[in-house]
Amino acid sequence: MKKIFALSLALLLALSLAACGGKKTTTLKVAASPTPHAEILAQCVEPLKKEGIELVVTEYSDYVFPNTAVEDGDEDANYFQHVPYLDDFNAQRGTHLVSVAGVHIEPMGLYAGTSASLDAVPDGGKVAVPNDPTNEGRALLLLEAQGLIQLKDSSNLSSTPKDIAENPKNLEFVELEASQVPAALDEVDIAAINSNFALGAGLNPVEDALVIEAADSPYVNILAVKEGNENNEAVQALVKALQSDAVKDYITSTFGGAVVPAF
Repeated sequence: MKKIFALSLALLLALSLAACGGKKTTTLKVAASPTPHAEILAQCVEPLKKEGIELVVTEYSDYVFPNTAVEDGDEDANYFQHVPYLDDFNAQRGTHLVSVAGVHIEPMGLYAGTSASLDAVPDGGKVAVPNDPTNEGRALLLLEAQGLIQLKDSSNLSSTPKDIAENPKNLEFVELEASQVPAALDEVDIAAINSNFALGAGLNPVEDALVIEAADSPYVNILAVKEGNENNEAVQALVKALQSDAVKDYITSTFGGAVVPAF
């Protein structure tokens, strides 16, 4: 009887293990900026878990490693950038990254530093701007929209201070890594800050920005993968989760206009 019981127990254990093994868990690794990207991705953890997908989010504070990590296969996808930046990154570094979904827009804003308003910026005033090509061009377009400068070609999304045709206030541009711009507010008159870094610095883009981009900004933040992985089942499951009504409601209720759904 003991032998029969032992055999029965072993059979039950084997069947149980087989049943558990029938539903494989897939790990999906995504690189993201801490705010708001990682926070938005956190809303997708449980929905993906129900589909047998473990979402692992690694936070990066810069704009280079999330792309190189996907290119090298260390991450499956990333969520931190817009298409103009992605296109420029591919062109400059020879990477093969593509967008699979647009998720949200983070309007860039101009923030007061040592000058309380745009009118108060003195002749020779300092303006901090992101130093990556597309975000610097974006900042200059925002300054142009306020009449502070005039660019040679307003359609050039990669403009730099060298492309300024008119600078009536002789503004001096302090070019910094995007994540470091908020820390420079005490040292410049005004600063152009991406909303994710503004939020991370405790600023409210809607309330604290002197001016902010219009809601029809073309700079939609995307989920990106290496070319060839667009139809990966786990990636497509994440796209569905990111573009769900639950995530749309979360973005709207949490960020109050500082982050806007793009779907």
